[in-house]
Amino acid sequence: MATVGLSPNQDTVTAEIRIAAPPERVFAAITDPQQVTKWWGQQNMYKITHWQNDLRPGGKWRSEGSGADGKVFHVEGEYVEVDPPRLLIHTWNPSYRDLPTTVVRWELQEYKGGTLVKLTHSGFGGHADAAKDHSQGWTRVLVWMEAFVEDGATVETRAA
Repeated sequence: MATVGLSPNQDTVTAEIRIAAPPERVFAAITDPQQVTKWWGQQNMYKITHWQNDLRPGGKWRSEGSGADGKVFHVEGEYVEVDPPRLLIHTWNPSYRDLPTTVVRWELQEYKGGTLVKLTHSGFGGHADAAKDHSQGWTRVLVWMEAFVEDGATVETRAA
């Protein structure tokens, strides 16, 4: 189960989840294009259909997807720090919302035979509605990733 919060100034989303798999496995789930497209999304909501990346500091990444209504979107950014399997920091620029560039930080820590995932998404200053929407989105994303890593559940096989 993911826990998610917003900073008092609503600039930063923080989230945590414990996953029963080693950090290497979790890191692969969030960086391997073949894996990301299997778990990131939900039937009748939205899903990622394509993911490409150059996994190195300064390298670019881009995801493409579609909503339940068939509308196409993308999110892209640049990797700031890449330290497998402990840390991944990248910028976040979505096509679905007009926002300043924000930053996503994934911290993976070994925890009781599994991984504690700490996610921080910052830079929403002045866009409280976007921060709230992203906090709800990250809650879903972390649970989807957990189901994929622990049980192999995909967008197609996971119950809504």
